[in-house]
Parts: sequence; structure tokens; C-alpha cells
Amino acid sequence: MYRLGELFSGPGGLACGAMTAHVPGHDDLKIVHAWANDFDPSTCETYRHNICKNDADTSVYCGDVRKLDISKDNPLFKDNPFNAFAFGFPCNDFSTVGEKKGIHGTYGPLFSYGVKVLKLFQPDWFVAENVSGLSSANDGGTFPMILREMHGAGYQLYPHLYKFEEYGVPQARHRIIIVGIRNDIDKIFYPPAPTTPDPKQYKTCKQALEEKPIPNINNEMPRMTQRVVERLKLIGEGENAFNAPALKERPDLQLKVKGAKISQIYRRLDSKRPSYTVTGSGGGGTHIYHYKENRALTNRERARLQTFPDDFEFKGTKENVRRQIGMAVPCDGARQIFEAILKTMGGIDYPHLDKCNIDFKNK
Repeated sequence: MYRLGELFSGPGGLACGAMTAHVPGHDDLKIVHAWANDFDPSTCETYRHNICKNDADTSVYCGDVRKLDISKDNPLFKDNPFNAFAFGFPCNDFSTVGEKKGIHGTYGPLFSYGVKVLKLFQPDWFVAENVSGLSSANDGGTFPMILREMHGAGYQLYPHLYKFEEYGVPQARHRIIIVGIRNDIDKIFYPPAPTTPDPKQYKTCKQALEEKPIPNINNEMPRMTQRVVERLKLIGEGENAFNAPALKERPDLQLKVKGAKISQIYRRLDSKRPSYTVTGSGGGGTHIYHYKENRALTNRERARLQTFPDDFEFKGTKENVRRQIGMAVPCDGARQIFEAILKTMGGIDYPHLDKCNIDFKNK
């Protein structure tokens, strides 16, 4: 059994995937919660409510990681021993959207706290997650440096760019996942093979939203002004506020935006495709817009695209919940990676790729 500690846990996307990971016939190969940390109170409340109701008061530290005492004397670690670790270190400074500050930004250096945990506690394995833009941050210099730091903590690394739509997730979401296995453990990790590699097999956003009724949890309808509704009436599936032909006939509804025209602004979903990437934003027309109805998606619908279970209840204001959902890792995509790790550690074969698509020499 593996007890999982987490930095930058978010609302529990990785944890949900880890806790639901299952290897048939091997009840000993499972993952349970040990401890977690995040800085946002509502996010921590969501995590406590869904992941660890029984010991939430002692196992979830809510606060800035820079103020966290990462030492063996800290009761968080002393009372909640762990042998597996995950950290989806903040991606704001590595994102491909907006200003990219890389390692020199506010969030860029935060990965080092995960490395500190690795060096001090030496868990059997770890999972680190970040946006695809990490590989090109600071002219491509940041990512190799981060990998060297993780490798130097005593781990063989297996970095891979996952396209989650290839794993049955109804969303085009591309993330770098780094799996590390401690040097003294004689195991090699291979990325699990995609379950839906052919675009014709991709799960569509319509399938996700209509396969069963949407529950009322976190399902408040967004407020839409009449002007936005009129604009959406002229935007077809997959179109946005800048390329919709019908909007060219209505100057009064066109956006007066200078410079770059971000394709996500008032962009409708295409019912025949996975959703475009769910983000934590929402202002200025950057909500995700329904393929048929003239409105933005509810938070519950966004959670469906992120493959959160329908009974996973988010805490906080509607805007805060939207950010939580957008920053999370798709639960079902995470589950498949954790199951591959469990099978690797248990010496159980599984359908896998021959190698990672990100090259790193474990020397």
C-alpha cells in the first residue's frame, strides 16, 4: 500500500485519480491519502470534504508552501508517514497563454519545495505535473534544470507529454507528467498506452455532458446578459467571436479588441469533438460556451469535462470553484497513470508505450 503526500494539491484531481486507481486481484496495490497542502482555503475545504473527511483536521495544511516547515519534526509529516508523493507545482509562469515568466516568475521556483521533500523523505516514487509550456520556458533552459534537480534527489525520471484526449478524457488537455522512481528500486516505468489514440475514438464533449443527467451539485446556471446571448446566437459550434461569419453582419455585436484575438473568446464547443482546454479563467468571454444553448457551461459541466465524479462536491464561491476545476488534473487521466505506476511497482505487465516522448538521460 502506498500512502500519498501532496504539495500544491488543488481540489483533489490527482488525489481522486490516485484513490480510484485499482489493480484487479491485487488489493495490496493501492494508494491512500497521507497528507496534503494547498494555499487556498476553499480549495483545501474541497479537498478535505472529498478526499479525507475522517482526518481532515490533521492531514491537510492550508498555507503558503514557502512557510511550510519541511522537516521531519513537523507533525504534518511525523503523524502522516508517506512513501509516495505528488506535486502539481503551479503552472502560471510556464503557461502558453499570457506572459511567460518561467523560472524567474513568482510561481516558477516553487517546484524546488517538491524537490526538498524528495531529498528529505525519499518516497518510493513521485508524480510531478505541469503544463506543456514548461518544456519551452526560458528558451528551453528551465525544464532540463528542473529535471536535473529531481534526478539529483535520487530518482530515475520518466517525463512524458500526455494528451489526455487520447486517454478517453473529453477534453484536449496536454500536460507534462514526470514519474520518478527511487534509484535503489529496480523498476522501469513506461507510459500507459493511449486508450483512444484515433481521433475518431475521442470522447466528445457532447457525450460527456449528455451521457447521463447533470446533478444539481455546483450546477448554478451562469448569468448571461442579453447582449452576450444575442452574440452567442450568431456563433456556431467551434466558432468564436472573431471568426463567426454571421457576426460580420452585426457590427454592434462585434468585439472591439486591438491586437491578438484569442480564439477562446466566446468560443462555442464543437459537439463532435472533445472540449478545448478547461481553464480557471472566465472574464471577458473566456468561459467555455455550450455547443447548443446560448450560455456558458456550469461548474458541474466543467467538472464533467475534467472527469470529476458527479458526487465530488466543490466548496467556495462560484468563481472560486471555477478556478479550482480549471487548475485540476483530469481525474480519470490521473487514474490511468497511477494504475500504471502500481503495476510497475508490482511487476505486472500492462499495455504501454515503448518509451517516453520527452528525452532524459538518467545518468
